[in-house]
Amino acid sequence: MTTPNDLNRNETAVYDELVRQGSALTAYELLDSVRPSGIRSPTQVYRALERLAEMRLVHRVESINAFIACTHADDDPHPSAVGFAICERCGSVTEIDLSAIEKKLSGLADKSGFRTEHSLLELRGKCRNCQSG
Repeated sequence: MTTPNDLNRNETAVYDELVRQGSALTAYELLDSVRPSGIRSPTQVYRALERLAEMRLVHRVESINAFIACTHADDDPHPSAVGFAICERCGSVTEIDLSAIEKKLSGLADKSGFRTEHSLLELRGKCRNCQSG
């Protein structure tokens, strides 16, 4: 299992910033935050994000084109599938373990002759704080 200790300087800066912020950030928001660590170009951020995603330390939230630190990074085994609950009001993103329904979804796809290579589930609505506020 890859750990944050296995990261290079740029990956560490990007990962640490995502963890510190605790929210989904775009690559350009990350770039602004990690410039003091020596990262100067979007390419450096994107390379770091790509490797972090391969290691399952971060996830891309596709509908908002942003990245979030994985809340299951220390789990062994890592969930095989994750989704996201995205608050329409405050923009918070919560990672959801979809392992329990992944087999069901794949089975549904198989029944129609479709082989799933990638699945993505993003739920949109209001988080607990925004529902009560």
